Amino acid sequence: MSSLDVTAAGEEPKRTWPEVVGLPIKEAREIILKDKPDADIVVLPVGTPTTRDLRPDRVRIFVDTVASTPHVG
Repeated sequence: MSSLDVTAAGEEPKRTWPEVVGLPIKEAREIILKDKPDADIVVLPVGTPTTRDLRPDRVRIFVDTVASTPHVG
C-alpha cells in the first residue's frame, strides 16, 4: 500500500459507492465528490466499451434507463 492509498485519518479511501445505485446522476455525482473531491466522473451507457487502464482519479457511472420520452425535434 502506498501513501496515496491512505487518508489523513489513516484509513483507506473509498473506492466504491453502492449507495448511489438508483439515484439521479446529479445526486450520485455529489455523493461521490464528497468522498473523492478529485474524482473525474465519467457517465456512460451500460455496455459501453472502456479502456482497461487504471486512473486513480476516474470514477465511471454506468446508466441504463431512459429518463424521459425520446422525441424528434
